[in-house]
Amino acid sequence: MNSQPSILVIDDEPDNFDVVETLLDGENYQLYYASSGQQALNRLESFQPDLILLDVMMPDLNGMEVCQLIKTDPQWQAVPIIMVTALTDKEDLARCLATGADDFISKPVNGVELRARVHSMLRIKQQYDDMQVLLKLREDMVNMIVHDLRNPLASIILGAEILRFPGLSPKHQQGKIDQILIAGQQLQSLIDSLLIMAKLESGKMVLNYTEVDLCALCISAVADIEAMAAQKNLTLISELPQPGGIVAVDAVIFRRVLDNLLSNAIKFSPSKSQVTLRGEYLPAGGAKVQVADSGSGVPEDLRQIIFQKYEIGTLMPEVSQIGLGLAFCKIAIEAHGGTITIRDNHPYGSIFTVLLKNP
Repeated sequence: MNSQPSILVIDDEPDNFDVVETLLDGENYQLYYASSGQQALNRLESFQPDLILLDVMMPDLNGMEVCQLIKTDPQWQAVPIIMVTALTDKEDLARCLATGADDFISKPVNGVELRARVHSMLRIKQQYDDMQVLLKLREDMVNMIVHDLRNPLASIILGAEILRFPGLSPKHQQGKIDQILIAGQQLQSLIDSLLIMAKLESGKMVLNYTEVDLCALCISAVADIEAMAAQKNLTLISELPQPGGIVAVDAVIFRRVLDNLLSNAIKFSPSKSQVTLRGEYLPAGGAKVQVADSGSGVPEDLRQIIFQKYEIGTLMPEVSQIGLGLAFCKIAIEAHGGTITIRDNHPYGSIFTVLLKNP
């Protein structure tokens, strides 16, 4: 719903609209007027209000008929309708509700009651709108998860099918085995990340802090990503502190952050470029880790939303974009009490910086 909710008043008496406008003055509503049921139906073809105030007693199409027509159309069903009526008989009021009205208010209209009922209906409409956004996001998330699970799975199946061919040279066999292994690791990483994110967000995961050697952890992460880098003919550069230094982290989760940042950098870097992993201990305690790539970079206006689940920066058709890795990194690092940021890597690419404090 907009910051200024819209209300369509349907009444054959313009004076009644003036009354409603006066009673709702100062409520930050945008009011619209239709002098007949047919005019209102015509207006709804091009604009959907957040709420309708509908007079019952009108010539031609009366309010109950208009309400029924609106509520039988799927595109308008969610718009709340408050019937404004001079009828007092219980059966008449029941008929108003039976036609699909969400509420009613009696004439003469009382200002306090009108504002309360309008506010109530708009609150319900807002809840409905929020739910639709959530359902759409969930649908998009499911579609993206299925898409990104299928990519490595298809690679595994294709590699396995080729291995069944007779007479395949040892070199080609090894290449297909490497392809299957990389795809399997990608598949496992995505599934594990989904499970860990769900636990972190629900507060059901307690970080298992241990003291680890930052240099050794980074070297291990680089070693596991070398095959993926080799496929794109990329150079991996490590600028790390001397072995023996200690940083307190959940080693499993922090290692997954490194894996996501490195694989993301490799994915978006052009062939024959380089990806750099830097690490250092901070004088005040904690550590800083940076992953620099040579890709197309991230525009300023996208640097926050790329850390949101299933958001991507620049769409690149040739690149599988999970839209999950950076969100995982943000949730995991913030669970450690740290921060993750992005800036330009001149002349091309991006630098992701992770700052960790002592727990």
